[in-house]
Amino acid sequence: MKETTQAGIAPHKETLLAPGTTVQKFIFLTTALVCFNSLVSPPVALLLGIGIAQIIGHPYAQYNHKATHILLQASVVGLGFGMNATAALHAGKEGFLFTVVSITGTMLLGVAAGRFLKIEKKTAYLIAAGTAICGGSAIAAITPVIQPKEKQVSVALGTVFILNALALFIFPAIGHVLQLSPTQFGLWCAIAIHDTSSVTGAAARFSQQALEVATTVKLARALWIIPVALVSGYLFKTGSGKVKIPWFIGLFVIAMLFNTYVPGVTSFNHYITVIAKAGLTLTLFLIGSGLSRSALLSVGWKPLLQGVVLWIAIAGTALWAVMRFGG
Repeated sequence: MKETTQAGIAPHKETLLAPGTTVQKFIFLTTALVCFNSLVSPPVALLLGIGIAQIIGHPYAQYNHKATHILLQASVVGLGFGMNATAALHAGKEGFLFTVVSITGTMLLGVAAGRFLKIEKKTAYLIAAGTAICGGSAIAAITPVIQPKEKQVSVALGTVFILNALALFIFPAIGHVLQLSPTQFGLWCAIAIHDTSSVTGAAARFSQQALEVATTVKLARALWIIPVALVSGYLFKTGSGKVKIPWFIGLFVIAMLFNTYVPGVTSFNHYITVIAKAGLTLTLFLIGSGLSRSALLSVGWKPLLQGVVLWIAIAGTALWAVMRFGG
């Protein structure tokens, strides 16, 4: 297996500093440490990561995917210690119908767009699944089920990560211009932004309440990985492959229950949530540092167009829905 970046693509070698040099590692680790500071916003961390990728390269590219995966899950569980279970259940119920309709519609539109643009079937399907459910996590879960080629996975991951980066800047600005309520914005983020990291990053910029709604609905949405993966195995007739179940969602629920019903937790939950938010910011830095020049260029215009069409469709429809029916 070739060394890969967060977007699943071999890291770019043409950098100003040779890969793995002491100076390169020092700059990377120092910047990562700065991003762990709660004063650095998620968008700034993402931009710093992208800058690192373009200028000096990623000295630890082979570990980036695993590091972001673990850090994201741990940070999401930490956020659970700052949420009320009753409020989260209400948000989850409100977002259930939006979730069912949007996932079904996005998958169907994604497959149709892939055929129209004559994109490889599995590539188009992975992009549709990543857009419909939870970005890179959905793609990673479905990959062993439909057994695509490495190039197909790389293109799908590259597409959703590029759009995730844009969402982090675009969504909060639109939310403020349209004067969305925290609940409306949280629902919109959870439905229309691909990855959990970008969902929480955008929602955190808007408000704490929006963050709580967005995180809860997004994690409930992530559970749809399981039925979609099972259906995918039937559609592609692979008959094999193990579905990766997002077990960390259970830990998130347990953290919420502890925070709501165990009195002693309130004495230290603030510190956990502060660390969790800093961890999410660092996650976005790592994702940005994986978007090397080669990763961006290898996507191609057709898959990117498919991703943009799906994204505009789901974002526009979800925005209309939450403004009309959301809290």
